[in-house]
Amino acid sequence: MKSEVSWIPLLLQCKDNVLKHLRPLLSTLKEPQPDLGRGAGGDQIKLVDLAAEKAIVEVLMQHNLSFTLISEESGISENGDTPQELYVTIDPVDGTTNLVRGLPFYCTSIAISYQPNISQVFAGLVSDLYHGTTYYAVSSRGAYRNGEKIAASRIASLEEAVIGLDLNTYKVKEIAPKLSDLIQHTKHIRHFGANALELCFVAEGLTDAFVDIRGKLRTTDVAAGFLILKEAGGIVTDPEGHLFDVKLDPKQTVTFVASGNLAIHEAIISLLKTKNG
Repeated sequence: MKSEVSWIPLLLQCKDNVLKHLRPLLSTLKEPQPDLGRGAGGDQIKLVDLAAEKAIVEVLMQHNLSFTLISEESGISENGDTPQELYVTIDPVDGTTNLVRGLPFYCTSIAISYQPNISQVFAGLVSDLYHGTTYYAVSSRGAYRNGEKIAASRIASLEEAVIGLDLNTYKVKEIAPKLSDLIQHTKHIRHFGANALELCFVAEGLTDAFVDIRGKLRTTDVAAGFLILKEAGGIVTDPEGHLFDVKLDPKQTVTFVASGNLAIHEAIISLLKTKNG
């Protein structure tokens, strides 16, 4: 199948269809929204989430693909006659709260693999749905932003670096002590609220690393972003510095350090280990 499908044009078509399906809903976001329950990942479902998921599946079906969908919203579902031959892992809207509140930072994330493991993702797309910026990658072919090749940052100094850090958790009192040394050594901490897109910022060199040790972020959020960052020359490990492979599942969570280069990655890991040790 890999040789028969042009994955980037197909993923771009999915992105365009997501925008088409979301556009009519944007003007109604301030109106009372129906209670749709919680998605497979545990978050409250919004109409925009379901519309984006439907848009992606619609394009895949138009191309007569058989696939297993792994979605943060609807969970795991099989489509077509041979669904085990392809896995499509999506977060239809990453940053739903931003979208609903009118904050201009949210995206869609789509990852393609032949096995339901994050290391097996070979094509991925993350698209900023507000600004129209789209990142994508295919294994061994590099990473791109709107058609132009990108490369991760070479900044090695934490004093100069801009570090993404997600502290959005009820367990902040538990994890904050593990991050205090890193925060103390870093002048520029950022968090925007759509982690798939923040990984792409590291891939493009806009930021130099992104750290999430909450144990809250799911593989559906990061499957595409991890591939894009690695294809841009970046590094992703667990907080202890070990390479890892986890199941693609809306309930599977990850903790990780994602960096633009080895030097800054090792600097961050050493500070995290200081607290964890």
